[in-house]
Amino acid sequence: CPPLGGAVSRADAGADRLTQAIALISPSVDRLGEPFLARTSGNTMLELTAHPLTAEAFAPFGEVIDARNSASFPINAGRTQRHHDLVPIETLGDNARPMISLFVSQPIELPLTLSFLERHPLGSQAFMPLHEERFIIVVAPAGDSIDPAEVRAFVTDGRQGVNYRAGTWHAIQSVLEREGEFLVVDRGGDGNNCDEYPLEVRVTLGE
Repeated sequence: CPPLGGAVSRADAGADRLTQAIALISPSVDRLGEPFLARTSGNTMLELTAHPLTAEAFAPFGEVIDARNSASFPINAGRTQRHHDLVPIETLGDNARPMISLFVSQPIELPLTLSFLERHPLGSQAFMPLHEERFIIVVAPAGDSIDPAEVRAFVTDGRQGVNYRAGTWHAIQSVLEREGEFLVVDRGGDGNNCDEYPLEVRVTLGE
């Protein structure tokens, strides 16, 4: 989304939080997916390792969409299993309504480098791959700023989708290996529903 006031105007605060976090996070050890900081070309870079996505690890940020792990019941004379009401859809603010869209995303190169995270304060946003595409997820808890110690990275297995709760900071869509097509359910309506927060991040894949 385009830079839109609010969170973007707090770039200096974000840089200060990165500097402060150096004393708290090891610069050389990845503790089960926790981030660490490194200095690259004079800049502070948050280094993350993306680990396999699980519902438990992702719970602070939203929900994992996965038919293999959800309850279902038969419909259509028993020919179909309905995996029902998997995630809450949040639509806040004036004239809010849910939207269904298709995103076609080009594959990223590894390591993934990011210069910002974004959030949608007025609604949730769900992504479901249509052709078993894997993608990288980078997230941070909702709030007016981002604590580098709370940023996490995950990688999906191709069958998983995600639903980001309203206000959750997240990376732009980062599909692996090939062009990806995603069904997206999010919020339409009046008001600014996209903020960006500057943060230098580099992500590699875990074992």
